[in-house]
Amino acid sequence: MERLIETYKTLLDRVGTGFIRYLHDRINWNTRLVAILGARGVGKTTLILQHIKQHDDASQSLYVQADDFYFTQHRLYDLALAFYQQGGKKLYIDEIHKYRNWSSEIKNIYDMIPDLQIVYTGSSILELEQGGADLSRRKLEYVLHGLSLREYINISKGLNLPAHSLTEILKGEVEFPFAELRPLQQFTNYLKAGYYPYFQEDNYEMRLNGVLKQVIEFDIPQFADFNGASIQKLKKLLFVLAQSVPFKPNYSKLERDLDISRNALPNYMHLLEKSGLISLLPVKSKGLMQLEKIEKVYLQNPNIAYALSSDMPDKGALRESIFFAWMRVEHQITASSVSDFESEGLTFEIGGRNKGRRQLNGIDPQNAYVVKDDIEHVAYHNIPLWMFGFLY
Repeated sequence: MERLIETYKTLLDRVGTGFIRYLHDRINWNTRLVAILGARGVGKTTLILQHIKQHDDASQSLYVQADDFYFTQHRLYDLALAFYQQGGKKLYIDEIHKYRNWSSEIKNIYDMIPDLQIVYTGSSILELEQGGADLSRRKLEYVLHGLSLREYINISKGLNLPAHSLTEILKGEVEFPFAELRPLQQFTNYLKAGYYPYFQEDNYEMRLNGVLKQVIEFDIPQFADFNGASIQKLKKLLFVLAQSVPFKPNYSKLERDLDISRNALPNYMHLLEKSGLISLLPVKSKGLMQLEKIEKVYLQNPNIAYALSSDMPDKGALRESIFFAWMRVEHQITASSVSDFESEGLTFEIGGRNKGRRQLNGIDPQNAYVVKDDIEHVAYHNIPLWMFGFLY
């Protein structure tokens, strides 16, 4: 355990606390079992190390990585028990999905060591976990999304701009330093390289491609028990979607082109979605039917589009995908029968400066908005797309 503690202290010393992600203050850190899920690279590790550094007694906390070589010879439960017996109070386990039979071990720790708090992070794909121990009644689960435009600007410019409600955004009541920065310039930069916290590091696109490769070749196969042939099919599917988004599902065509069975395709799609690579826009419907009806498929965020596209990504697809990515963090959103999106009684048509309201005819004007990617300010019900990047 001594080496694990040494590694933990080294990481803790190095983590900065100049900027804390939006999710931190929403987490009930005092509950006995906390799960923080999210796509690879969105900042889960940094978030928990920052929390320990700012709010915990470091001597009574321990951070470990679930794929550490230590666990080739030791069980998580044994580590937790030894740590507790030495006065430990909070155990943080990073990337839990890399530990075999993780849910059963977490359940045993929870049940047998009731005074020990546990926080673990994992891939969003764990939401699909079947079998193993049922932790749903024991844990509080949170999802960390990629950077919003607001967070990107705050990090890159050293600002402290606040988040805003959807109501405030629709009224144009967004705090922004217009005298110092142009929002459209920041928005354009963000679309290319700003969704993941490592955007300030060198070779961003190369790093992002490495992350995508890890998800396809390791995260999904480990969860779904894929063989080499299935991994290649998954790669082909992601590439085809990247060239076609927004893509209206045509399973018959994909089945022919990719040699993936009709029954397997929906599973492939949901694995890609839960891994944070694509987003599935549902049809507005009731109950379980919504889980089965998908109107469109998008890449999860525009940074992925730039990384995977051989040419300049389609501008319309970029607009729609980032609007969807931002809105779904705070609001239920579905396809609209007359426009692009519908959310909680409001209808949104996405476009450029010259986009009109033709698709919105027949809808109550008070509930219908045109969202434009190349305007700075609200004009009647024409809302700048960049402002939705201040939702979180």
